[in-house]
Amino acid sequence: MKLKVKDVDIATKGVQIVILHQSDAEKLDIYHLDRIRITKGKRTTIAIVNIAESEKLVPKNCIGLFEEVLDVLKARDGSTVNIKLEKKPESIEYIKEKLDGKKLDYAKLKQIIEDIIDNKLTDIELTTFVTSYYIHSSNMQEIADLTKAMINTGEKINFGKKPIVDLHSIGGVPNNRTTMIVVPILIAAGYKFPKTSSRAITSPAGTADTMEVLCSVKHTIPRLKKIVKDVGGFIVWGGSVNLAPADDRIIQIERPLSIDSEAQMLASIMAKKASVGSSHLLLEIPVGQETKVKTQSKAQHLKRMFKSLGRKIGIKVMCIITDGNEPIGNGIGPVLEAKDVLYILSNDVRGPSDLKNKSLMIAGDLLHFVGCSNGRKKAKEILESGKAMIAFMNIVKAQGGKPLNANELKLGNYQYTVTAKKDGYISGFENLGIARIARIAGAPRDKKAGMFLHKHAGDKVKKREPVFTIYSKNKIKLDFAIETLKKTKIYSLRCRR
Repeated sequence: MKLKVKDVDIATKGVQIVILHQSDAEKLDIYHLDRIRITKGKRTTIAIVNIAESEKLVPKNCIGLFEEVLDVLKARDGSTVNIKLEKKPESIEYIKEKLDGKKLDYAKLKQIIEDIIDNKLTDIELTTFVTSYYIHSSNMQEIADLTKAMINTGEKINFGKKPIVDLHSIGGVPNNRTTMIVVPILIAAGYKFPKTSSRAITSPAGTADTMEVLCSVKHTIPRLKKIVKDVGGFIVWGGSVNLAPADDRIIQIERPLSIDSEAQMLASIMAKKASVGSSHLLLEIPVGQETKVKTQSKAQHLKRMFKSLGRKIGIKVMCIITDGNEPIGNGIGPVLEAKDVLYILSNDVRGPSDLKNKSLMIAGDLLHFVGCSNGRKKAKEILESGKAMIAFMNIVKAQGGKPLNANELKLGNYQYTVTAKKDGYISGFENLGIARIARIAGAPRDKKAGMFLHKHAGDKVKKREPVFTIYSKNKIKLDFAIETLKKTKIYSLRCRR
């Protein structure tokens, strides 16, 4: 059937969608969410059908094309296309199998992942795939097959001679910017460290958000290869390169549902590490009441799973379990966290000792993991000698930034300080409360927004002494953060013993 193109000027940023008038859909026995094949000359694509009940949006004998379909077909408003009914992707049957509790093999998983990447699945079908893994468990073979399917449907980067070291934290702890300290230490020690990092989802800043304060975190794969060749490593946003691309679509579904199946988490993390050729991965698992992993037994279970999956895909994995009950460092938010990092790398006394010590522990363990004796001692020597700072600034310059110091980073003009109501000591902080207030103040989109902690758990505090300060470049957002403080617990204060 031939139809005239109508540009509806709508984009989905993903799935290809078209609109048919109800009368045309009835002629072809096409229903809402059916698939049709659209052809224009030698170009063809498959799209999901929506149906218009009136001619206001799409007249009879016309087809409304979303931007993604127009781009693929190189079609314009008024041009002509041919359409015919298309059967549903075979991968939908495989998703049903998983929904029934069956284990899927590599071939079926690869087909599902390919269809996700090619935007052949609707949000409903993709949501079903995600929830099927949340409902039903997977054995290690299925997890390994899912991981390999993610790896083999994206680009892979070969950085040459091993070892290629890598680091990942399961997350849930504000600040925790160890990556920006560990990477230059390992590079200064002579190792390659290609680090892809995430942006914040529910936190005030991800590593990529903080690194972006100093330089670009979006680079092409050829550029990344050159950066590694020139300076030994990088710290970039993983979403800017086509590594395990299906993972980004899956995360988009998981986020509003607040679900994170174990199988998909394992596959997501390990696929991205394998895609950059990592040979040695140190995985941090923070444990706390407000982190992703809440118990030691769950942490130990994940440790076994990651090491087992690593063996199946050729990555050596070392896991460390850490305390995730309190923020690490003083600053919460991109600029504030970048300041912490620069203070530590420049051996400034203002550098938070907890972030420094944790970074040295991780760097030392990684050095030991790749065969360096006295790893922690060597990491400390590299940091205190200034070699790590030189390596970090080389990364910044290679990624398009310019050398600067912490004092040059400016914070939001609007600020509000909370002081202690009585003498005592800080018995603890609430990670979720801190993240909520910092995000309301504008972080991470507002790089200058966030929260600075003047005190940490166990510190003594006097009445009217500062406990934390909120920063924002927007007075309305700061006022909203202050108002939200009235019903948000940030810290606990106890009288002196």
